[in-house]
Amino acid sequence: MKVNGGGIAQPAIGLVGFGRWGRHIFRDLRALGATVHVAVPGDASRQAAAEAGAASVQANLSALPEVDGYMVATPTATHAQVIAALLARNRPIFVEKPLTNDVDAARHLVEQAADRLFVMDKWRYHPGIRALAQQARSGALGEILAVRTLRLGWDNPHRDVDAVWILLPHDLSIVLEILGALPAAQAAFSTVPGRPGSDLIAVLHDGPGSAQVTIEVSSHHPTSRRAVVVVGTKGVAQLPDSYDDRILTAAGVPGEMTSKPTDIAVGGEMPLLLELEAFVAHLRGGPPPRSSAREGLMIVERIHALRRLAGLP
Repeated sequence: MKVNGGGIAQPAIGLVGFGRWGRHIFRDLRALGATVHVAVPGDASRQAAAEAGAASVQANLSALPEVDGYMVATPTATHAQVIAALLARNRPIFVEKPLTNDVDAARHLVEQAADRLFVMDKWRYHPGIRALAQQARSGALGEILAVRTLRLGWDNPHRDVDAVWILLPHDLSIVLEILGALPAAQAAFSTVPGRPGSDLIAVLHDGPGSAQVTIEVSSHHPTSRRAVVVVGTKGVAQLPDSYDDRILTAAGVPGEMTSKPTDIAVGGEMPLLLELEAFVAHLRGGPPPRSSAREGLMIVERIHALRRLAGLP
């Protein structure tokens, strides 16, 4: 870890992976003042990392120098293997969501390193989602009856796992942030015959008196749509789209609305930058970032259960 003239620590971070998302992570880590060493097997990716200003570039993570923390931005199917290889270094690890697509491997990782392993659930840092959580937890909406999320888009650029493994973790982390807990899996349906894993409608619920969660994810929509709605006994709050810098709230219930929907400005900070800032601050001695390894495991377990309910492999 380096310290500049003003006494502010600038951590050194090892980034494993420099693909489509890893490059964004690298960009923001550099903007935050971190020194970044990169490990990536592809020649073109190594060249790109070197040209972007990486402190060092290696073909294998075993050649990474000892640093203050590590970030894993490799394909989902490789997460468990990469994390396992980094554990012996005894440094904090921040892995892209989901923790892994293997529930048994996820449980093993939690047993080994629960206190220094974290999952990059960037939606938990989204200003709009944080505002919805505040509305839900403050009592402004009354008792929370339901949470509804939509994550619809086109295609799945990840070839190692299907779209459900890529899309669903986002919405489960949103529910966790808003409710402070993740209800049990109750029902799930794959709605496109012959294309398993390309879409899912999921219902989570803990029984009478608890909020019902409905999530729809799909890779069959040419037009992208992201939305989150929280329904309470006193009103409703909504984040209409992922890039919106405000949420909408309305008091009352259908047929008895007491006011028109109003805007609440939440700001336009980018969630990726905010979560990376939290990890860098943790390396400097600050609190741990969202989500913990145990929360990451819980999300993997819910996905596993929902896939089973939907008859997905």
